[in-house]
Amino acid sequence: MTNFSVDLAQYTHPQMGATTRSVVTATPLIHNVSPINMKKSINPLLILLGLLPSAAFAHVGHDAGIHHLGFIQGLVHPFSGVDHLCAMLLVGIWSAMNTRRWWIAPLSFASVLLLGALVGMSGLVVPATEYLVASSLLVVGVMVALQMKLQPLHGALIVAAMAFFHGVAHGSELTHAFSALSGMVIATALIHVGGLAIGYGLLNARWKQPAARVIGLLSSLIGVALLGGVF
Repeated sequence: MTNFSVDLAQYTHPQMGATTRSVVTATPLIHNVSPINMKKSINPLLILLGLLPSAAFAHVGHDAGIHHLGFIQGLVHPFSGVDHLCAMLLVGIWSAMNTRRWWIAPLSFASVLLLGALVGMSGLVVPATEYLVASSLLVVGVMVALQMKLQPLHGALIVAAMAFFHGVAHGSELTHAFSALSGMVIATALIHVGGLAIGYGLLNARWKQPAARVIGLLSSLIGVALLGGVF
């Protein structure tokens, strides 16, 4: 609570000869509040508010026009978007759990991702890219949840189609930054390796089927949320 101290002074009016009281000062008195305590209470809130926009705009097409121009930025970029991260992880998980030629789908994804990124870097606009990227999470989520056993070529074609739109989305944010593009490809390979490790870890687990269904369901829900504009 803020109180005020008021200082009054007496003076005699030169014509009326009356003594009048007038307000000279009104000084606010703030008790029990110091600058240090105010900083401690405000700073965490400001930090949290500052983080909200970056969390909300980390995914495709929402970097407010700031292009990722360096190798490190390109390396980090695929990890910052939930759509890209989930898709790449699930491609590795599906490959490990459902095909002996585990390298075909990840290699297909990384190769076509590079092609799509080059298309995006050229300035070509692909309509509804964000919606197609979000839809890819539904597709790969179903593949993992149902443990779909596909021919290597068929699986590679499906994965390649998804990768192209992911690449276009990345490339539009990496305009003519080939160092960032190389970082992105390396990050993609690392995420695929992580997905393969998870998939092979689940192969010998008793709860392999429930785990695959949960992972696939989560991916599909994220896809639906992205389509609905939740992220």
